[in-house]
Amino acid sequence: MTIESNEHSETTEAVADEHVEAVVDEHGEVIVTGHGEEITGHGEVGGHGETHAESSEFVPPTLASETIGHIGGFEIRNTMIMAWIVMAILIIVALVLKKRKYQMVPTGLQNLVESIVGFMFDFFDAIVQDRKQTMKFFPIVATIFIFIILANWLGIFPGVGTVLIEGMHDGHEMMIPVFRSMNADVNMTFAFAVVSVIGTQVFGIAALGTFKYGGKFFVNPLKDPIGTFVGLLEFISEFAKMVSFTFRLFGNIFAGEILLMVMGFLVPFLAPMPFLVLEIFVGFVQALVFALLTLVFMKMAVTAHH
Repeated sequence: MTIESNEHSETTEAVADEHVEAVVDEHGEVIVTGHGEEITGHGEVGGHGETHAESSEFVPPTLASETIGHIGGFEIRNTMIMAWIVMAILIIVALVLKKRKYQMVPTGLQNLVESIVGFMFDFFDAIVQDRKQTMKFFPIVATIFIFIILANWLGIFPGVGTVLIEGMHDGHEMMIPVFRSMNADVNMTFAFAVVSVIGTQVFGIAALGTFKYGGKFFVNPLKDPIGTFVGLLEFISEFAKMVSFTFRLFGNIFAGEILLMVMGFLVPFLAPMPFLVLEIFVGFVQALVFALLTLVFMKMAVTAHH
């Protein structure tokens, strides 16, 4: 098989079998390509130096979320859209309940919501073992749990990660998903971690006072050198919680996203089904772990050292 060169090269020789084509240029370099690709000159395809493969290839998700549009100078990212969808669902449910007004004998949606909220409150109260403290912690802990679990479960819905548009990411033009699991973005999980840790400090200071709460971490080394060392470790651990919270949630959700993509690429229909069920369970566990750790840390923060 003979391939004509461009103005910068002469005739190249090609050797082809049923799978690949080997092209030898005038400099003795061998270029291997697949079926149906036309090579000219110095390995150029179509005169632009790009290779266009007709077969599809697996492209793993990126660590960072992708930008799909702009509002002025504000970037709209695919994980941000998923966060907005979760917020919209929760707001719509709340507005529907408000419009129907409270019924002494709950039915339908009110009955479902009351059952979920009542079960969560009893569960958290069994851990805290102080009803007054549970009532203080419950709004933020329950919100974190519901928000995270809903985001995790929406991340495996059809269309998430599969509806693609052309866009730029890290300076390269590529196909990017319009919707992507919210907690597969480390920025989102870090935001949850910041809310959890800061909320813990606020509850601790409000319950014990600034100086008494600070006394957990800063101890006079002349009176108690061991307590000083332990206090510094606890102070450092408060910042370490942000890292632990962030990467525990992000790592599990991101790993699940890659697993579903790989299985869907290898066996598109049957193989992903067991893993979808697994991701439903993992999404629940990760939301529960995040909420329970937040609750336990808040309980510890409002408890004075003896």
